[in-house]
Amino acid sequence: MKPKLLTFLLAASFGLPAFAENLSEVYRAALAYDPTFAAARATYEAASEQLPQARAGLLPNVSLNANTRWNDVETTIGATTNSSDFDSHGWSVTASQPIFRGQNLAAYDQAKVSVQLAENQLKVAGQDLILRAARAYFDVLLAQDTLEFTRSQKAAITEQLAAAKRSFEVGTVTITDIHEAQARYDLVTAQEIASLNDLEVKKRALHTLTGKPIDTLAPLVAKPALTVPAPGNMDDWVSRALADNLQVRIREQARQIADKEVDRARAGHYPTLDLTASYLDSRNQNFTTIQGDSKATLVGLELALPIYQGGLTSSQVRQAVANRERSRQELEDAQRNAALQTRQAYLNVTSTEAQVKALEAALSSSEKSLESTQLGLQVGVRTNVDVLNAQQQVFSARSDLAAARYNFLISVLNLKAAAGSLSAADLEEIDRLLNSAPGPTPKTSRAPASPGLTYSMALNHRRSQASEAGAPAAPPSRSAANKAHK
Repeated sequence: MKPKLLTFLLAASFGLPAFAENLSEVYRAALAYDPTFAAARATYEAASEQLPQARAGLLPNVSLNANTRWNDVETTIGATTNSSDFDSHGWSVTASQPIFRGQNLAAYDQAKVSVQLAENQLKVAGQDLILRAARAYFDVLLAQDTLEFTRSQKAAITEQLAAAKRSFEVGTVTITDIHEAQARYDLVTAQEIASLNDLEVKKRALHTLTGKPIDTLAPLVAKPALTVPAPGNMDDWVSRALADNLQVRIREQARQIADKEVDRARAGHYPTLDLTASYLDSRNQNFTTIQGDSKATLVGLELALPIYQGGLTSSQVRQAVANRERSRQELEDAQRNAALQTRQAYLNVTSTEAQVKALEAALSSSEKSLESTQLGLQVGVRTNVDVLNAQQQVFSARSDLAAARYNFLISVLNLKAAAGSLSAADLEEIDRLLNSAPGPTPKTSRAPASPGLTYSMALNHRRSQASEAGAPAAPPSRSAANKAHK
């Protein structure tokens, strides 16, 4: 029983569909593999060491020194010369504690802000990775959609070409209809080749980002609910950006560092005060001229007052003041750019949302127009070229709609990045708009034709069969003919 059960379970497991990878999974793969983000993380870790290094300037310093010497001493007094050889050994311990060092205090304050700045720079790299992962993901989906639409269009044109050839054989159409359909077929074949190449390029770009081949991506659901994220007011988004935009934060922290640099430079004029303590122990092995041991313990305060350093400190102060003004101007520039980028991103979101709605209506109208054109062809008021043009319009609307939907999602991510709130949680929101069930492989499958295209294939086939049998095809109903005429 057990072998049979195992065989059954294995067979059942092979029959289960493999789920497609969603956007969050692609992002996590990129997070672990992308060298650009890894370099940014290493930069942050290196910058974090500024704080303990600056703190060291406020903490005690302790050093241990030891020495051993061979001494040859010759002393001449009048006509008498005395010489002695001896070994000496000694060691000492020295400790110092800064009590007041203005430059070290300013450097410590600088280091704390520098670590915060490095952290925000790492967040910028993280947001950039989110955007790059999303773009690569949707680039692949759009390339897949384009290939699907192109193959569906090729299938429809193939039917039109075959129908035109059959109709030409029975004398119901001219050779021009065949040439027009053949030209459309050759053109869509070239487009299919280009679409295949574009899909391969986009997949390789995603592979480069994630470090692994991804066979199946979760596509958007058929009719995703695309809405402008809250707040639905441009000024509110701008206010968020001025407070939370990462580039604005970085420039603000750079200004704070420049302020501390002025304090540090001015502290070069101030005295320094240290508490010092030392212990010395030395011994001599020859006791003829020099007594054996000596020990000393020293404790005291050391005060250093800079009087004149050739104008170095004053020059450093002027340099720091100029750099502080530069940082203030860069902060102002960052705030203006953040406000502008946020407004542009918000307008892109609202405009692409409107484009999606307009293209959805355009697709519906194009499909209805195609159906009417096909009915018009049946009653003789439309030509085969009109049908081909209507089909082209349907596929163009499909392609434009798919691109607009992906552009909307990217625009939303750009808006949140401009406002400083973009995070991996935003990708999880997009995942809710994706279909995790595996879709057809673009290399072998074809997108389903629209109802109008299906009707066209069946209608042309029915007309051809009727013509070959010597009987006219059954005309459409009067209401359908009137609809096509209108």
